[in-house]
Amino acid sequence: MNATALLRPHLLAVHLFALAAIAVCVIAGLWQLDVYESEQSDQADALASAPPVPLTSALGPDAGLTNDLVGAPVTAEGQYAPDAQQFLVTDRSRQGRSGYWVVSPLVIDNGSAILVVRGWTPNASAPPVPTTPVTVTGALQPGEEPGVDSLPGPNGTVDSIRIPSLVGVMPFDLYSAVLIRTAEQPKPTDGLAPVDTSAPAVPWTDGLRNLAYALQWWVFAAFAVFMWWRVCADVIARRQESPAEEQPSDASVDEADRSQSRLPID
Repeated sequence: MNATALLRPHLLAVHLFALAAIAVCVIAGLWQLDVYESEQSDQADALASAPPVPLTSALGPDAGLTNDLVGAPVTAEGQYAPDAQQFLVTDRSRQGRSGYWVVSPLVIDNGSAILVVRGWTPNASAPPVPTTPVTVTGALQPGEEPGVDSLPGPNGTVDSIRIPSLVGVMPFDLYSAVLIRTAEQPKPTDGLAPVDTSAPAVPWTDGLRNLAYALQWWVFAAFAVFMWWRVCADVIARRQESPAEEQPSDASVDEADRSQSRLPID
């Protein structure tokens, strides 16, 4: 099937109908995909705005951080470890400025500790931790991939928060998550800028019906393309066969001439 044959006038209606059907199916699929993404976003907002739960009830000291807990708001009560045990994470930018994350272990009543990202600073030094018990509210986040230097050096800096690497250098059992601080009681006076938290992880199955509808509409669009091609091929094939069937053969012409010559002349 060549392009010239497709441009014949008798196929114009087929092309227009196919284009309309494909456009409707594609637009309907995009609409359903947008509904799916909106449901995912609404669910993430709902999880982020949910009341924080105690850390000890959301995650055990030796439990792994599951996807449904990433970004979950929690509160942790405890005492910050001494200043010497906090460290800085390098190459962290905020509003176009390069700086550091200040990470301080918070020792919970059960004896374990969770790494708290207290905030961001442009200075290569961490402010002192409070000397009294605190209640930290924040969002749970997983540890980071290992970098070149995931262990605190003499200057107390690392390039990534690699929890398995830090377990061996901390004098307490570490939780398998990092807590990004969003609030603290008593109110902090360290002057650190807040660190943005990632949105809570939402299962991809939330709103799955709309995602299935989107895929279904796109399958219809593919089927419309196939039917357009099939109809065009059949119409062109019939058009190509018709002239041969209608044109009389040479033998038939000769026989008609002989018959005409044998007719009596009045």
